[in-house]
Amino acid sequence: MQSVAAALDRLGELAASPTVSRLAAAFEASGHELALVGGPVRDAFLGRAVNDLDFTTDATPDEILAIVKPIAEAIWDIGRAFGTIGAKIAGEQVEITTYRADAYDGASRKPEVVFGSSLDDDLARRDFSVNALALRLPKLELVDPSGGVEDLVARVLRTPAAPEQSFGDDPLRMLRAARFSAQLEFTVESATLQAMTMLAPEIDRISAERVRDELSKLLSTRSPRGGIRLLVESGLAERVLPELPALALERDEHHRHKDVYEHSLTVLDQAIEYEISRGVLDSPDLIVRLAALLHDIGKPSTRRFEPGGAVSFHHHDVVGAKLARKRLRALRFDNDTIAAVSRLIELHLRFFGYTDGAWTDSAVRRYVRDAGDQLERLHILARADVTTRNRRKADQLAFAYDDLEERIAVLAEEEELAAVRPELDGADIMRLLDVKPGPVVGEAYRYLLEVRLDEGPIGTDAATERLLAWWTARSE
Repeated sequence: MQSVAAALDRLGELAASPTVSRLAAAFEASGHELALVGGPVRDAFLGRAVNDLDFTTDATPDEILAIVKPIAEAIWDIGRAFGTIGAKIAGEQVEITTYRADAYDGASRKPEVVFGSSLDDDLARRDFSVNALALRLPKLELVDPSGGVEDLVARVLRTPAAPEQSFGDDPLRMLRAARFSAQLEFTVESATLQAMTMLAPEIDRISAERVRDELSKLLSTRSPRGGIRLLVESGLAERVLPELPALALERDEHHRHKDVYEHSLTVLDQAIEYEISRGVLDSPDLIVRLAALLHDIGKPSTRRFEPGGAVSFHHHDVVGAKLARKRLRALRFDNDTIAAVSRLIELHLRFFGYTDGAWTDSAVRRYVRDAGDQLERLHILARADVTTRNRRKADQLAFAYDDLEERIAVLAEEEELAAVRPELDGADIMRLLDVKPGPVVGEAYRYLLEVRLDEGPIGTDAATERLLAWWTARSE
């Protein structure tokens, strides 16, 4: 947290930039107010990078367009109905929104957009006091009607209005509280947390798409654990991601198995570290993080107490993949994300068989084939899933996975493992067997693929001989 003077100096430098200064001059010349608002002001106090420039004004959308048009390189008005105009000015993208005074009826999922005329009123309707800060331009006057600076110093999240009113107006703000608590590493103020717990059922009013977006933003933070805990403890997770609180399995009296919920949070933490340190994927990688968080959601429904006191979770990988697919569909995730996450969950146990005995080259090829384009993510998930406190066991598993990755790399170099396929394709099979398209072509292709996986590259001539021999035996 920077001092007020230091933050104002940063904001002054920002206001002097070509983008902000041109906007400020244009609105002042037109006789309209303009203020930098929300995240940029908050982040100036926190010493964080300012990435998005959001402004608010008393000008209507039509008036904003008229003011901005002469100084903008590009303009878009997709948010015009909500009072927002986007523009590119001096190479930077900005959004300018008319003062708002949203009206909620307590039942609909979206507010009725009502334009306001006061900056203070606009700030009063925002989600949290730390986001209800503004800098009037061009005179650089800090506007803080709800004590946002004090809350920044205390590192707490609090609603400008009574939390019951704020969350009742827009229940999505409860999910935003979880996201900002993780993103900013802030604590939710007690009265605000109580209101979240009391009003958790109201989140059912919010569309699945908006819930999905907030959950995705939470998981994309550097350390989402605190926000996830807040969702579970407030009861919100029970409404939007019920598989998560279900992971807190009731321990039996002898503590024969670990808390799957805590294990999943640790796997998520470790997956993020691997995701960043390996540097192969774009970070944050939502697919990795969803798979890490949900990889064990099949355990509650597969838990069995075996003779002798052991606890088993047979086939929780397959069951978990199905549950993840169902939940992600309900949250309106795209098909590619759903397929990737469910595939990773289905495969996340496969590696542990590697330590039971040496895998053949065939087994390594199958591991790569089954992972497909999710191989790097599977590497991350499998490594992150090792949470044992037994250092010797953890080191053994890490060394085993190092060995597996090395074997994959060697095989890939030798035979282009990433594109494992038989030497003969469907057209070759139809020509050699003199058959038309149909099930037999797929059957023959699968046979040749098994040969390829078991024996590696054998060449076109040998593959032809094997195909013809298979066909003869099949026809007898």
